[in-house]
Amino acid sequence: MKQRSRTEYSALNILTGIGGYVVNTVVGLVCRMVFVRCLSTEYLGVNGLFSNILSVLSLAELGVGGAIGYALYRPLAEHDTKKVAALMQFYKKAYMIIGTVIGAAGLALFPFINRIIGKAPEISENLGVIYLLFLFNTVISYFFSYRGALLQTAQQSYIVVGLSYVQTTLQSLFQITYLLLTHRYYGYLIIQTVGNVLYNILISMIARKRYPFILEKTEHLNAAEKKSISRNVRDLMISKVSGILVNHTDNIIITFFNGLTATGLTSNYTLFTGTLTALLNQVFNGMTASIGNHNVLSSDDDQEKMFLSINFLNFWLYGWAAVGIVCVSTDLVRLLYGDKYAMNILIPIALALNTYMLGMQNAVWAYKSTLGIFRHGRFVNFFTALLNIILSLVMGKYWGVFGVLFASAVSRAFTNTWYSPYCVYKYGFHKSAFSYFKRYIKYLLICVCCCVASFYLCIYISLPIILSVLVKCVILSCLFNGVVFLFFHKSREFAVIRDKGMIMIKKILKKWRPEEI
Repeated sequence: MKQRSRTEYSALNILTGIGGYVVNTVVGLVCRMVFVRCLSTEYLGVNGLFSNILSVLSLAELGVGGAIGYALYRPLAEHDTKKVAALMQFYKKAYMIIGTVIGAAGLALFPFINRIIGKAPEISENLGVIYLLFLFNTVISYFFSYRGALLQTAQQSYIVVGLSYVQTTLQSLFQITYLLLTHRYYGYLIIQTVGNVLYNILISMIARKRYPFILEKTEHLNAAEKKSISRNVRDLMISKVSGILVNHTDNIIITFFNGLTATGLTSNYTLFTGTLTALLNQVFNGMTASIGNHNVLSSDDDQEKMFLSINFLNFWLYGWAAVGIVCVSTDLVRLLYGDKYAMNILIPIALALNTYMLGMQNAVWAYKSTLGIFRHGRFVNFFTALLNIILSLVMGKYWGVFGVLFASAVSRAFTNTWYSPYCVYKYGFHKSAFSYFKRYIKYLLICVCCCVASFYLCIYISLPIILSVLVKCVILSCLFNGVVFLFFHKSREFAVIRDKGMIMIKKILKKWRPEEI
């Protein structure tokens, strides 16, 4: 199999991720529009609630993927096939156990589903059957995904991501057709389940073909290696649990205070912000394996220089996204779903704040995981989750949906927003994090000023809804990117992003020839 440079792999991963995601997003939005028009708002609430419940159950993964992914970076860089095979056998056993545990936990929760929902939604389908379909969809992936993780760690996520988008695009087209013909929810979920199973089987087959040695019998990991992985799993466990509790409990609490209808309305906004975040994440996900490879071979100073450049890119993209969420998300909801689905401006503001804060953690978490400093900050993440739940319950009671969403931002601000980068600097780069925090404050102030200025410029736009969205996007984009260029065009980070981007484009245009899968 042909080997490529880190830059080429990153470029392939990023371009495949973005290209596939754009197509998939368009089809997904059409599917969502058909869903809203063919089924009631309460179906949106059911979708959001069950997705969040099963995300919480997935905490049983306990960081195994991150720990073994870190363990794979060096043997893959050194072409140690025996060690890779041994790690994959360990990975397989771990994920088989995890899938079984999640399935058992999901079934144990089954009798309490009606209590969690409260007032029964006005839908014709059985809630228990719907929940079991969601549970099966979650569990089945664990019996296959470990091989896809090998491709991603080997800097070939373009294969995993590309096939994923082909699957979800075709799946959405079938779901659209089915909903238009029947207006039924069961078949919609069954199509999703079949697509998920086929995708996992194909990824498993591709990994076996590219790395046939993973099927060979080899020596097991020794006691020291197992102990190291187990320690990293233990250290990642609390971070994994707290991350899920912070990011995936909002819908549950919103449903508790405001009902499924409010959850459905909010999900239209979170779909938009989630879509935008996932699109931007394609850029950083495509870099992660290359960052791990770079860290294995580089000094602390070189690692920090690359980190600061990626962190600047975080600010640029997620700051731009946050301004867009505040200025145009409500217009997009009106355009796609109708005026009755629009919510107060405080909802986009809270979502923009969360999007920006999470996005600014991308470089931090990429380096924390690829440098293997899992144990530092694990208890701080626990306090993030605990504080989020307490604040969500208090603020949700008095301020409704906005209170629940704003609580997530407040809990992050007081905990891992500052402590995680501190850990990366102290235990990864072995130096002070003062320069990072100076940059963070500067980035935040610029983002807030651009957001306020863009919002007040955009409120004077009074055009038909489609034109309004387009004009507002042009205004906020010109303003934000103009300010970024004005402040940073002479900085080293700007130069690195510019030069790396040009190198990627040139290499793709000159050398890329699609490989056979």
